[in-house]
Amino acid sequence: MRTQAIRHRHIQLEGHDLFLREAGPPGAPVLLLPHGYPCSSFQFRRLMPALADRWRTVAFDWPGFGYSDTPDPGEFGYDFDAYESVLTAVADHLGLQRYALWLHDYGSQIGLRHAIAHPDRIAALIIQNGDIYEDVLGPKYETIQAYWRNKTTEAHRPLEEAVSEEGFRHEFVGEVNGTVAQRVPPDLWKLHWPLMDTPVRRQVAVGLMEKLEVNLAWFPRYQAYLREQQPPALIVWGPEDGYMPAESARAYLRDLPRAELHLIEDAGHWLLETHFDEALPLVRDFLTRCHA
Repeated sequence: MRTQAIRHRHIQLEGHDLFLREAGPPGAPVLLLPHGYPCSSFQFRRLMPALADRWRTVAFDWPGFGYSDTPDPGEFGYDFDAYESVLTAVADHLGLQRYALWLHDYGSQIGLRHAIAHPDRIAALIIQNGDIYEDVLGPKYETIQAYWRNKTTEAHRPLEEAVSEEGFRHEFVGEVNGTVAQRVPPDLWKLHWPLMDTPVRRQVAVGLMEKLEVNLAWFPRYQAYLREQQPPALIVWGPEDGYMPAESARAYLRDLPRAELHLIEDAGHWLLETHFDEALPLVRDFLTRCHA
């Protein structure tokens, strides 16, 4: 078996068709990779084979994203709780008992709900631009917060406009300098937007932005989990991030004082696209020590 090659397949979970990527030896230590917005498991396509000599890596597309199906909203909640149940179902389906968990973007909110529900499963955390501290949210949150304060059609329109090909492009390249932006392949939005450009999927994406308001109430619970459980943690962060600047990364040290923090200069929210060579040795070294 070529364990360093990514294997692609579909699995049936709770009546839904889920697209899965997997690499590495079946018996190796596991790294579970829930993806963020506006992307899919595609965001881990470089990381997975780069770790697969020593680790089993698993990534998948959430319902309503990528190559997974799009259940009727009357049958699936499309909120952070519903997605946590999918994450748990994937781990159960694959027989995963203990694993490191990658926390990025929405995947950080979903992943930490999973960790709270199953603390015995979490061997370590790799935290990459995932926000759980309300007092250090970046200025880009202002558009969403304006809607939370005043739920009018006018205030809602920027959320709808963000769910577009141009909105996706801006999420990937709009915050880093021009040289760094050239490292980001346009495939990330050119290929992903056609998959998202359906009425239900556009509404799912907008709805998740709306539901971030409710998610704020979970921030103290996420922090309490970290403070009480003290999982080994690597914080690898792109500070050029309008939602989650450097202060958002440093805030984790309040609850995880022994965590390793690395701010990668000039990197933004998508550092695996632009600063992969800087991030990979940090990840490999951390995982090696966690599983020594």
